Amino acid sequence: MSTLEEQIEIGVPIDTAWDSLHRVENYPRFLDGVREARSEGGHAAHLDVDVDGRTQEFEAEITDRDKERVMEWQTTRAPALAGSFSLLPIDRERTLVQARVEYDPSTVKEAFGGPKGFAQATAIERLVRHDLEQFKELVERER
Repeated sequence: MSTLEEQIEIGVPIDTAWDSLHRVENYPRFLDGVREARSEGGHAAHLDVDVDGRTQEFEAEITDRDKERVMEWQTTRAPALAGSFSLLPIDRERTLVQARVEYDPSTVKEAFGGPKGFAQATAIERLVRHDLEQFKELVERER
């Protein structure tokens, strides 16, 4: 299993960032490749993801550690992916968002295609960093 961690500073209070992170229907606005996303009640989400021109469906279970401001997620069927978002207050108007993704490189290559090894890790790192930058833009703009 490989682990990737990225972080970004966002110019909104922690409660604003936390609320935005939980609006599943907004995921296509900041997660590259997500065409549609919806809550499936309680702690489940359904995502339709564009994979080389075809749609692949993902079901994810979401668990909150609300007091710690940590949202953990994992897919409920193949491909096996998991991760978390941790929010830390910097001050009253700024929040640090840390994203962590756990994945098996061979599973990701099989599900999404593309390179393997270091090139794949670099591509995933760029994707997560870009998604965080898009989340920052969305949250700061909607503030």
